[in-house]
Amino acid sequence: MCIRLTEKLILASASPRRAELLRLLGLDFDVIPSHMDEASIHGETPPEQVLRLSREKAGRIADLFPEAMVLGADTVVVIGGRVLGKPGTVEDAREMLEALSGREHIVFTGFSLISRRLELQVSQVVQSAVLFKEIPEDEISWYVHSEEPYDKAGGYAVQGMGAFFIREIRGSYTNVMGLPLSEVVETLKDLGTLTFSGDSHDR
Repeated sequence: MCIRLTEKLILASASPRRAELLRLLGLDFDVIPSHMDEASIHGETPPEQVLRLSREKAGRIADLFPEAMVLGADTVVVIGGRVLGKPGTVEDAREMLEALSGREHIVFTGFSLISRRLELQVSQVVQSAVLFKEIPEDEISWYVHSEEPYDKAGGYAVQGMGAFFIREIRGSYTNVMGLPLSEVVETLKDLGTLTFSGDSHDR
């Protein structure tokens, strides 16, 4: 059995979670981070923001490697209309967890696939709803003094120690990790870039 890419694939992201998700499928790809400024634009909605940034990230690397299919992605956490980025300090992380405690928030991920050679550009936004339990102060203090919150939108890792804060997820789990794998695979297949085949026992 095999999974095969018909185009060279580049992940334009430094996120180890996104790379981990693609490796789960056994895909062969390169990682070339775009190092984009991820600042929002005034008046931009969260879906508009993640869509624009995913396009800009993929576009920057596609310009450098026009023969490749480039995947860019951007994720934000939104609660009560407020966008939570990546905490820079213990105080930032604590404030984010206190805001998320006992409430539901929305995770938006935009992803874009761009190939300059094929003149292709496809983008999509996926959203998931995540409900947190009420987080006691001792758990918040323990978590913010770990290394986990500090390179993640919203200040927690759904696939890490932060998983025990979560009561419920509605929508894509991998979207909360930072890359909606189901939608990415479907798009690659629709573009004719990804093929699956079974083993010799398939009839």
